[in-house]
Amino acid sequence: MDSSITAAGRALRAGDPLGALDRVALRGDPAALALRGIAMAQLGELGRARELLRRAARGFGPRERLERARCLTAEAEVALAARDLAWPARALAEALRTFAAHGDRENSVHARLLQARRLLLLGRIDEAEGAHATLDLRDGPARLAALAGLLAFEIALRRGRAEPARAALARARDAAARSEIGALCAEVERAGQALVLPAARLVVANEARPLTLAEVEEVLASPDLVVDGCRRAARRGQRMVQLARRPVLFALLRRLAEKWPGEAARDDLIERAFGARHTNPSHRARLRVEMGRLRRELAPLADVRATRGGFVLAPRRAADPLRIRLLLPPIDSPEAAVLALLADGEAWPTSALALALGASQRTVQRALRALEEAGQARALGRGRSQRWLSEPVAGFATTLLLPISEGFG
Repeated sequence: MDSSITAAGRALRAGDPLGALDRVALRGDPAALALRGIAMAQLGELGRARELLRRAARGFGPRERLERARCLTAEAEVALAARDLAWPARALAEALRTFAAHGDRENSVHARLLQARRLLLLGRIDEAEGAHATLDLRDGPARLAALAGLLAFEIALRRGRAEPARAALARARDAAARSEIGALCAEVERAGQALVLPAARLVVANEARPLTLAEVEEVLASPDLVVDGCRRAARRGQRMVQLARRPVLFALLRRLAEKWPGEAARDDLIERAFGARHTNPSHRARLRVEMGRLRRELAPLADVRATRGGFVLAPRRAADPLRIRLLLPPIDSPEAAVLALLADGEAWPTSALALALGASQRTVQRALRALEEAGQARALGRGRSQRWLSEPVAGFATTLLLPISEGFG
């Protein structure tokens, strides 16, 4: 490999894409095309980067499997930055097999990091954590160690665990400083703001106050009955009842928690859970059925008792004291999860948002239109190339708004 290619590669590893382009901008051989593509990706020109990387991969011959695998890995990183979550994961798996066959540990770690980051964006926390655990960072570059620390930090945030998140952030900050890459150091510092910004709101006896992630963890570990509006669950100590797939039951539980220690009127519950402004006997019959279901779900934690005017949350036994805390997300709207994904500053296609949320594209489109009308999101382009952007959300962390496929704990 000639000196220009070597120097351009070193510039890219140091986070200097312009220095790399100075050396290979006018060259059209596959190695130069690959380096130009990576440089364009670092500069944010993702479409041009993808085109150059594909040309480079086609230019390498059948015996240059390692070079082709590196191009595939770089293209996967570009797809991740462009939030193209439907990019074929099997291509990255093929690249990993090539790296293993040739003993390329550094690029193997890089590819595994990309796999784990994709899983994290899709809300598959257990799988992302498992992928992170397989990383072998011994003798690897500081840049990859910093990215692995950021990944561990994000996983801990999604779990709602402040101390592991703080420890992972410290590792990422140290590795980023050793890498001497300014953009990476800035990324670590931006990520750390999630630990000090309000991540949720706590409502007790109709009084609300903001909580940081560490304070949220303390509330969830308390012996009180916590109605968790961030993950749509009820918790008490080590016991948890998950209601994320039971929206009507959670709506009823939330209203009961808001009214505790008083009762929630039947008409009020019907309006909140069923959206009916005028009640009739069928609504009241349905309410009794749903309250019976909620009572069965909450049996390990608390009781739901009927009163003359409505329903009230009560302890299972008279001698069992009950205190209820309602934990709500910092943004309390149906579009909160979409806004949380857009808050990373990247341009998301509708298909990727639907994949990350586990929802239909039509549902996501309705949410995006509502955000657009509220001035919280904007569209770029049209048709299949359309992407959605939002300004970074200031004043609070979006950690507990992000979707998660597994239980929160």
